[in-house]
Order: sequence, then structure tokens, then C-alpha cells
Amino acid sequence: MDQTISAAEANRAFSRLLREVREERRVFVVTAHGKPVAKIIPCDASDAGRASARTALLERLARQPVIKAGKWRRDELYER
Repeated sequence: MDQTISAAEANRAFSRLLREVREERRVFVVTAHGKPVAKIIPCDASDAGRASARTALLERLARQPVIKAGKWRRDELYER
């Protein structure tokens, strides 16, 4: 089960958190003002999901048709 920890506490105890993640395979959800903002997990725990998500994205992009958008400026991409 994931353990919730505040950002301030995570900052104070970061080395300990990393050690527990590495050695005990623990998972921490970091909160800011009571809302989850990040998750600290062992690297290999997310590698399989990340690889399959990357593959699915690349396959979807390969199937998408190329659209001629004409000339545009970077500032046109942002709402005013």
C-alpha cells in the first residue's frame, strides 16, 4: 500500500525515502497542501508500463495521417 507523505517531510527525509524505496520496495505519494503531486516508486516497477505506453503512442502516431497546417507562429498556439 502506498504511504502518503507531505512534500516538506519528503524533503527532510529524502535519503531515507530513497533507501526504503530501494531496499523495501515501498511506494510514497507526495502531497502538497493535502493533494497528491508525485509518486516515488522503484524504477523497475513502472518500466513495463512505461514501455508499453511508449509503444502504443508510437503506433498510434504512425497511423495518424499527416496534416498540412500551413505556416504558423509559436505565439499562435497559446490562448490569449
